[in-house]
Amino acid sequence: MLDRLQPEHVLYLDIETVPQVEKLADLPEKYQKLWNRKAETMAREGESAEKLFERAGIYAEFGKIVCISCGTIYRRGNKRIYRVKSFYGTDEVLLLKEFLVMLEKFMANPVHRLCAHNGQEFDFPYIARRVLINGLKLPSILDIAGAKPWEVRDYLLDTMQLWKFGDYKHYTSLDLLCTIFDVPTPKDDIDGSQVAGVYYREGDLERIARYCEKDTLAVAQILLRFKGEPLIEPENFEIVQ
Repeated sequence: MLDRLQPEHVLYLDIETVPQVEKLADLPEKYQKLWNRKAETMAREGESAEKLFERAGIYAEFGKIVCISCGTIYRRGNKRIYRVKSFYGTDEVLLLKEFLVMLEKFMANPVHRLCAHNGQEFDFPYIARRVLINGLKLPSILDIAGAKPWEVRDYLLDTMQLWKFGDYKHYTSLDLLCTIFDVPTPKDDIDGSQVAGVYYREGDLERIARYCEKDTLAVAQILLRFKGEPLIEPENFEIVQ
C-alpha cells in the first residue's frame, strides 16, 4: 500500500477539542445528568463527575472542536514544502463550514486521501459526529458509519493503524513514533491535556492552532519515514493564513 502512495496526494489532519463548557455546572441540567451517568461508568475510586469533566472534550457528545489543522506537501523545485492551514475559533459551526468547503475541493481529486494519527478512532468520527450535531451535511468521505476498517483504509489513512501491522491491541502515541523515528517532536509547548485550559483560561486560540499544526507536520513526517523518504526540512514549513 505505502509503495503506491504519493505523499503529495494526502491531506494531513489533526483536531483539537475541549469540553463544551468550562465546568460541569455550566452545562444544561439534562446534560449534567447524562454526564453524571456516564461518569459512573468511568470513575475510579475518589474521582468525581466534576473532575472527570476535564476530559469531556474527547467525547463528541459533550465536547466541541476548536481547531482543525490541515497540511499538504508540494514540490518547489527539488524541495518538498509543507503548507498548513488552520480553521479555529469559538464558533464551531463556522470553522466546520470553512473546513468542509476546503475538504470538498481537495477530495474532488479521486487520488487524494486523508491521514491522521489515530484518525480512524478519533479525528474522523469526531468530526463526523460534530458535523451532524451542528446540522451540517456530512461529506461523503466521512460517511463511514458501519464501514469495516478495510473498507476505508485506502482513503482514510491512519499512521497508528499502519504501525499496528494488524496487531489491533497495540497503541502507539504520535510522540513515541516521533521519538523512535527521530522526527522532531511537536510537543514543545503544550500537549492535548492542556488545550482546554489554554482555551478557557487564556483564550489563546493562536497557541492552540500552532500546536495543532505541528501535529499535522509530525503525521506527514512519520508517513515519509514509513516510506523511507527524507523528512521535510524545518525551513520548508509554511502557514497559510
